[in-house]
Amino acid sequence: MISVQNIHKSFGTLEILKGISLDVNKGEIVSIIGPSGAGKTTLLQIMGTLMTADNGKVTIDGTETNNLRSKDLATFRNKNIGFIFQQHCLLPEFSAVENVMLPALIAGESRKVACERAEELLKFLHIEGRADHRPSQMSGGECQRVAVARALVNSPSVILADEPSGALDSENKKGLHQLFLDIRKQMGATFVIVTHDEHLASISDRVAEMKDGKFVKS
Repeated sequence: MISVQNIHKSFGTLEILKGISLDVNKGEIVSIIGPSGAGKTTLLQIMGTLMTADNGKVTIDGTETNNLRSKDLATFRNKNIGFIFQQHCLLPEFSAVENVMLPALIAGESRKVACERAEELLKFLHIEGRADHRPSQMSGGECQRVAVARALVNSPSVILADEPSGALDSENKKGLHQLFLDIRKQMGATFVIVTHDEHLASISDRVAEMKDGKFVKS
C-alpha cells in the first residue's frame, strides 16, 4: 500500500533523512518510534505528500506521488490519505459535523451527502451527541474523535497519525488506540503512526525504530 524508497531530506546543511526506505502492506498498522529529532515527523510528512523529499520516491496504492502535478497531488491527498495530528486542529468556529464534512466538500461532494457521511462517522465513533457542538464545548478526547472522523470522511486507504494520543489522558488514549484497531477491522485502512506511546506501539502489527535519520529496525 505504501512504499518509500531511498528518501533524503535536508534543511540547509542539516541532513534529516539519510536514504530511508519503508514498505507498508495493505491493512497493516505500523508504528514508527525513536527519539526526538530522529526524523519521524519529517518522514511522515513526506509520506503524506505534505513535504517534498530531496531525493527518493513515494508510492501509495500504486501511484508514484512524485510524478503528480501540484493540483493533482492535492486531489490525490484529499481522497486517499487521512491525517490525524497530536492537536486535533479542528476549526473553532465550526461544529463537529461541519469539521468532519470539510474534506468531503473540498473533494466536490454535495453538502447533503457529506453531512450524512459525517453523521455516520460520528455515530460510529460514539460521539453523535456532540455533532452540533463546537470544539470549545467538547473534551480533548471528543475533539480527537472528531478529528479521526474527519480523517475518515473520504474513505482514504491510508491513515497517517503523528502522536495522535500525545495530548490525551490515559483513559482516552486507550479508547483511541482501540478505535484504530476497530477502524482497521471494519474499514481495512492502513495506518502509519509516529508515537512515543508504548501501548500504542505494542498493539501495532509492526514497530519501526528510527535514529539519526535512518531505520535501526523496520
